[in-house]
Parts: sequence; C-alpha cells; structure tokens
Amino acid sequence: MHYISTRGEAPALAFDDVLLTGLARDGGLYVPESWPQFSVADLEAMRAFSYSDLACRIMTPFLGGTIPEEDFAEMVAEAYASFESEDVVPMVDMGDGQWLMELFHGPTLAFKDVALQLLGRLFDHVLQKRGERVTIVGATSGDTGSAAIEACKDREAIDIFMLYPFGRVSEVQQRQMTTVTSTNVHNVAIEGTFDDCQDLVKACFNDLPFRDEVNLSAVNSINWARIMAQIVYYFRAGLMLGAPEKSIGFTVPTGNFGNIYAGYAAHLMGLSVEQFVVASNRNDILFRFFEKNAMEMEMVVPTLSPSMDIQVSSNFERLLFDLLDRDGAKVSHAMTKFRDSGKLTIAETVWEKSRERFDACRIDDVITTEVIDRVYRECGMLIDPHTAVAIEAAQVKRRNPSLEMVSLATAHPAKFPDAVKNATGIMPALPVHLSDLLEREERFTLLSNQLDLLQEFIRSRVNKS
Repeated sequence: MHYISTRGEAPALAFDDVLLTGLARDGGLYVPESWPQFSVADLEAMRAFSYSDLACRIMTPFLGGTIPEEDFAEMVAEAYASFESEDVVPMVDMGDGQWLMELFHGPTLAFKDVALQLLGRLFDHVLQKRGERVTIVGATSGDTGSAAIEACKDREAIDIFMLYPFGRVSEVQQRQMTTVTSTNVHNVAIEGTFDDCQDLVKACFNDLPFRDEVNLSAVNSINWARIMAQIVYYFRAGLMLGAPEKSIGFTVPTGNFGNIYAGYAAHLMGLSVEQFVVASNRNDILFRFFEKNAMEMEMVVPTLSPSMDIQVSSNFERLLFDLLDRDGAKVSHAMTKFRDSGKLTIAETVWEKSRERFDACRIDDVITTEVIDRVYRECGMLIDPHTAVAIEAAQVKRRNPSLEMVSLATAHPAKFPDAVKNATGIMPALPVHLSDLLEREERFTLLSNQLDLLQEFIRSRVNKS
C-alpha cells in the first residue's frame, strides 16, 4: 500500500511516512494509490466483531506492513478503552428509519477522539522506532484542538502547537485546550477566522525550509491517518443496519469535508451507501457546490455550530481528485485557480457525477434552535447544535423514505451549553472528569494573523533535542 498526492508532484510514500508527513510537499493531500476491497462474505463475517476488532480489520490493509499487526491491535484496544461507551460509537433509534450515531463518548466529547486517540499512539510508535521527534502544528474550529492535545500531551517525541480563532469557539471548547498544562502543549489564539488558522498551517508546511527545520507534522484531517480511523464507524453503522444486503444513507454535519469523505471512502471499499447528505450551517460553501456547482468563498459568519464555520474545505480536494479521474495536474490547476480567485466551478458532467450520491442542505441558527428543542421534547434527549443541523438535513434531503438514514452526532451537548440551554431551558452538565473545567487556569498566546510571527513563536518553543 502506497499513497499518492492529489496534486501529482510529490513522491509516493508508505503509511508510516504519510503519517509523519501530513501535507504532501507539493501542497496536495495523500490518498491511497488503490482502495482495499471487502467482499460480501468479508462484511458478513465482520458483523459479530467488537469495535476494536472491526477497526483492526478495516485499517490493517492501509498500513502496508509498516506496523506489526500485534502492535497495531494493542494501540487500537488502548485507544478505544478510553471511551465511556463499550460500543464506542453507540446507535440511537430515532424512529421512522432515522438513526443517530453518537461519536462523542471519547475523553474530549467530540468525534475527533475516534481518530486522534489512535493517532497519538501511532505517532509514538513510529517516532520511537525511528528515534525522531516531530513538531505538530494544527488548526481547529473547536474540537480537533482538544482531541489532538489530549492525544499528544506529555509525549516525549512531540511538541504540539494548536491554532484556534480567538473568540470564535465555545468557552468549553477553548478551555479544553487552554487548561492543559503539559509543557509540550502550546495553544495559539489567532486574531481571525478558522480559515485564517488553516491557511497559516498550510503556509508553514509549504515553507519547505521551515518545515524541515522543525520537522513539521499534522493532526488535522489533512493527515491521512485521521480519515483512515474515521472510515471504521461508517462500516460499523452499515453492518448494524443490515449491510451488505441493505444500502443505507448518512447525514454528516461538516465544514472541512473530512468526516463525510471517510464515509465516501467506506463506500469505495465495499460498503453500499445510497446517499450522503452534507449538512451545512450558514457558512454554506459546500451546499452551494452540490446545489449549483458554485464553490465560492464568502465571509465566515459566526453561528451556533462553530466547528462548521469554515469557507475553505480542505478535504474536498480528495473528492475532487476522484471526480477528475485522479489527474493530479487538473487538481493542482483547479485548486490554484480557487485560491487565486476564490471560485471553483467544474465541468457540468463532472459535477453531475458528484451528485449521483451526494446531496447538501443548509440549516440556519433559528432552525437549529428549533430542532434542539423539538428533539428534547419528543425524545427527552439533549443534542448539540451540529447534531441538530444533521438531524434536520436528514429529514429534508432523504431521497428514499424506506432508506435507513444515519445522522452523525459529532459533539456532546455540554460542549455548547449556552445554545442548548437557550433552546431547551436545560443546562447540559459536563461529565465528572471535566466538571471543574470552567474554574481551571488558562494558558495561551494571542497572535495576529502573520506567518512570520507564528513561525518565530514555534522556533522559540520547540524542543529540538
């Protein structure tokens, strides 16, 4: 198993190199050279697997022999032992063929834990084997940051710098990052939007001398290992609902496209998925692409679902690579044009190909609040704003009334207490291990949106020993 860049100019790499590299040196994202395939018999056999066993079965082909299977199985078991639910990603029957898959039972209460609890252990394994250390620089719109810090804190071979848009994440999200006191953790609040943070991270990677100087690596979903780990829960849901005999649908609240791309990858590997619904808030660039072939950057608007307050969806490039028949030169041209003009339109026949399986829906804050209230009144269940966006989009866009539709619940309601309380009158409680979070002392650095300032900050604090 080797990995190739979506822009076609970077060398093909094995899994362990892709893990540490993150973004390809030509600015592209790594994808598998070919997709592992699971037959009907394979899927039937997987139905009885525990989540950890299923994760090993699905992910092992991606390793290409770079990590011993015994070691990998141990890492997987340790990663998911930290989850509060034995099922890891339990399913809730909402009635009428609608399901909720709860992805927030990890230590930081968000779906990012599913991948990042494993990613931290993979980094440790590979770095110890090589006798190397890395500097992780990542951007977060709220949840990646705390999950990545939780996975990487106190690891001897890692320094982690996490950028977040100052004043544009919830207080719980911010404090889950800024109250971590580990000396290898550095929180950087950027005066700007998440897209500004993401641009700074990409600029650090594209500055090859700086990249080599501090040995940069990534935990954002530009890192293939993040996507790899998320593929598993799509198979889990499908198998629970009748795969391989039945085809199902998924609705995913997403701004960066990484989570839903993992579902698309599962489909390419043999899981029959009839429909994917991209659920957006008012920052609706993905909605506009799938609705009318018009991907155009606009101003980012703060919403009740801040993890989706994004206008540049990094992982969309991976889908575009497939839509353009894996032609790296075409992808590179399209992405350069998008970066220069803020607009991306593809050939109508290519766009129609994307619509075969993808739909999109835009849900504003008013409807989001109404859905949080409705679900509480009808089901007695508190949900966060991102999950509310998914539930409503699933109802609006479900193509086939008989299709089992799974909406992804990506965060615990206590991560967005104000939005939940305003909708329901109920203040969701944090779990015991985070009950004193709002009283803990914070530690972060505020920087303006300037690459040279960020790079100097990283240089001054990275441990190069």
